[in-house]
Amino acid sequence: MAESLDIRRKRLKLLSHQRGMLETSLLLRAFAERFLPDLNADGLDRYEAVLDALDNDLLDWIVGKAPPPPHIDPGIIEIIKNIRNES
Repeated sequence: MAESLDIRRKRLKLLSHQRGMLETSLLLRAFAERFLPDLNADGLDRYEAVLDALDNDLLDWIVGKAPPPPHIDPGIIEIIKNIRNES
C-alpha cells in the first residue's frame, strides 16, 4: 500500500530534523515547516531527493560551492538558500 501524502509529509519532516550537521538540520527544518504542507506528490518526490543527499554535498549546493546534480531540483535549493540568507 502506498504511503498517504500526510504520512509522507510527516516522515519527510522528521528526516528534515535528523541531519548530521546542525546547519543543514536548521535549514531543512525551516523549509519543512514552511513548505511541506503545500507540496503535492511530485514536490515531495523532489524534496525527498534533496533529503537523500549527503549533508556535505547539500551544504556545498546551498553556499554555491558546487552546483546540484541534475536529479536535484534547483528551485528547492534556491528556496533553502533564501532561508539561509534570511537567518
